[in-house]
Amino acid sequence: MKSETFSQSDPKRKILYFLKVMRQAGLKDLSKVMKISRMGVHKHLSDLQDRGLVESIEIRKGVGRPIMQYSLTSNGKTAFPKSYGEIATHALDYLEKRMGKGAVESVLRERQKELFEKYSTRLKDMKFNEKVKELARIRDEEGYIAESKKDGKNNSHTLLEYNCPIIMIAEKHWEACSIETELFENVLDANVEVTHRAAKGDSICKFLIKEKTGFL
Repeated sequence: MKSETFSQSDPKRKILYFLKVMRQAGLKDLSKVMKISRMGVHKHLSDLQDRGLVESIEIRKGVGRPIMQYSLTSNGKTAFPKSYGEIATHALDYLEKRMGKGAVESVLRERQKELFEKYSTRLKDMKFNEKVKELARIRDEEGYIAESKKDGKNNSHTLLEYNCPIIMIAEKHWEACSIETELFENVLDANVEVTHRAAKGDSICKFLIKEKTGFL
């Protein structure tokens, strides 16, 4: 893969790592987390663009010159799939160190928005019971080895996940777990209680789900 031509300490490799986590960033943000000049970041980005790993678009915000934003191409996104958990954790750690915990939560919430749109499309026009089952299917497809069970006594559901693909992130950044719970609550319009977390040492992640009744 093209990423193999970069050493671990190569700034270009670090830029790929941060774009993998941040999804999209400008020279200012990358310069801040990389702790090098914007000119230096731009030089590395130009090289990555020539290699087909990074692409750029102009985004206009209000009055003034458009801002150039950079993101990974399809080739860039698959440059290091096996070590993504470790890479993402490292990148989030670095973001927290340089820009604070708020930057980490911002990145995770952007990811939540993407998943909400994806999940909502799949769950559209379904009844509550069907939504929970479909959510379990989606999570299973994403590698969580998930299943849902219904409790007929109180019309509640249990979502079980036997694998956590993001456990390396969740163990160090608890926000990943809390934001994930919010995602389930929003996409299902339900109350969700977490009783077990793999990131806290449990063998599974377990969610108790109850449909909102609409009554106070």
